[in-house]
Amino acid sequence: MIKSSAGRPWVWMLLVFLAATVSGCSRDTVDGTEAASEAPVDSGLPVAHASEQLADFFTAHFDRGLERNPLTASYVGRETHKDQWNTVTEAFQEESLALLRDDLVRAREFDTAKLSPSDALSQDLFIRNGERQLALDDFRHERYVIHQFRGPHTRVPSALINVHRVDAIEDAESYIGRLSNVATYFDGVIEQLNVRAEKGLLLVDWMYPQMIEAAGNVISGSPFDDSEQDSIIWADFKTKVDALSIESAEKQRLLAEGKVALVESLKPAYQRLIDTLAVQSTAASGDDGVWRFERGADYYQALLKWYTTTDLTADQVHELGLANVERLQSDMRALMKALEFEGSLTEFFTSVRQSETLRFPNTDKGREQYLFEAEAAIDAMKARLPDYFGRLPKADLTVKRVEAFREQSAGKAFYQGPPMDGSRPGIYYANLYDMNAMPKTDLEALAFHEGVPGHHLQRALTTELGGIPDFQRYLSFTAFTEGWGLYSEYLAKEMGFYTDPYSEFGRLAMELWRAARLVVDTGIHHKRWTREEAIAYLLANTPNAESDCIKAIERYIAMPGQATAYMIGKIKILALREDARTALGDRFDIRQFHDVVLGSGPVPLEVLEANIKAMVAAHRRDSSP
Repeated sequence: MIKSSAGRPWVWMLLVFLAATVSGCSRDTVDGTEAASEAPVDSGLPVAHASEQLADFFTAHFDRGLERNPLTASYVGRETHKDQWNTVTEAFQEESLALLRDDLVRAREFDTAKLSPSDALSQDLFIRNGERQLALDDFRHERYVIHQFRGPHTRVPSALINVHRVDAIEDAESYIGRLSNVATYFDGVIEQLNVRAEKGLLLVDWMYPQMIEAAGNVISGSPFDDSEQDSIIWADFKTKVDALSIESAEKQRLLAEGKVALVESLKPAYQRLIDTLAVQSTAASGDDGVWRFERGADYYQALLKWYTTTDLTADQVHELGLANVERLQSDMRALMKALEFEGSLTEFFTSVRQSETLRFPNTDKGREQYLFEAEAAIDAMKARLPDYFGRLPKADLTVKRVEAFREQSAGKAFYQGPPMDGSRPGIYYANLYDMNAMPKTDLEALAFHEGVPGHHLQRALTTELGGIPDFQRYLSFTAFTEGWGLYSEYLAKEMGFYTDPYSEFGRLAMELWRAARLVVDTGIHHKRWTREEAIAYLLANTPNAESDCIKAIERYIAMPGQATAYMIGKIKILALREDARTALGDRFDIRQFHDVVLGSGPVPLEVLEANIKAMVAAHRRDSSP
């Protein structure tokens, strides 16, 4: 059994983290906003003209990206090649990299001194993001093109069902086009799988059966076989066509064409993918971490840098995790006393795991109850938001159960943001396949993380922000977004939630889960822990159900480094808040702090720190005599 170290001073560890050098190229500061330090080309243009040209450049970059990636365009609400999928071929990726390099050269030519602070920040973010994309692309083939949690095999039905709207005949015809074009999409995926196989960069052996099963689920049912039950895509297409206000003959034509596309194009494409996975599974290794790759150590460090936006090493992340596990378990022991539980922390965890009263029934009625309570928690939170946020999103939020075709392999909860045109709400997906893994104790914290004030508030606000270029709305800085989600769980306690002691236990358990992630993720990919050792660590150090622990470890194996971003981001946001509160005293406004944190869209942690420091400096200037 792998144990956490005892007596580790966690406060010292947090201070070490906060003092750690964050990643990125050297930067200069312009009007309180960090900007790229490369020598700019002096255009001689006044600020207004320079900013206008920069905006045109960003628009052209973003629009070209949507033109080249039709599925991404659908996600953001653009009607661009709606019958197509994103291309993943090697040639396409090389072309994309060449375009990115050219765009970085152009972005650096704008004179930062002639830009407004907000435009200078956008320029800086564009350059930073481009540089990090180029750096991670050095490990393109080490990255999994598909795994059991996410991939083309589940993306196809998910996108068609949840993203592809059918409001007119043309939309239905585009849907049919996408069914037919899955073949081309999957040909690119298979090409990528074969490139990796040739280099010995295969997935872990136990992943393949899960992917094959999930892919097989998509092509099960009518019209693929003699089953009386419709397949998931066929049921969706029929429902959407039936809802159209068109002649019956037109509906029948669309349905007939859709059935042909499913049977003659989509099914063979899925079968080719399944066959490829089956063949590769026979050569796959049982080693779980990316250390097994020739460049595994460098790859994992690149992933940590990508996800945390810091230069923390794997050993530092591991130690930070151990320190926080110790801190949170200490808080749990105090709560045990308040609940008058007699026994050890391990016994308390066992009691919570086995308690039926802390779980909804593992039935359809129990799942309905869970969704109802999650919506109630979100509604109660919405009523309190104006006291803590100056800006609130307009987009609605829906709570949904993860669809049956992917619930066995999907994570326990996730969020899908709304498009810019407001045509779809944000969606909080709860995985209710195993109700034992979704206890009542975690319900509030999970709803606040995925919904409000967590991902929905942050991402919907970003989508609706005025004055920033579109590319900036869709940047991926995981330490910021997931750090905000975990911070939101903590903020809810300050807002008066978790009044039931077991809900407070759930909040602590959720944070403990994120701390333990730092330990097991680095354990698997850096210290060469096995899947079984990592599962054993979670079972010994968290109250989560065994099925939850197994699913989590399989996720961390499939998505190395990603899980480390949550705790690291939360610690930074909370530290910046307390620094600002100390500096401003009575002038500190929690609503303004939150508005500044969320006001630029997703940013690296060092840029977030610069934004908060600029807010504090502005307050001091305004109050100076």
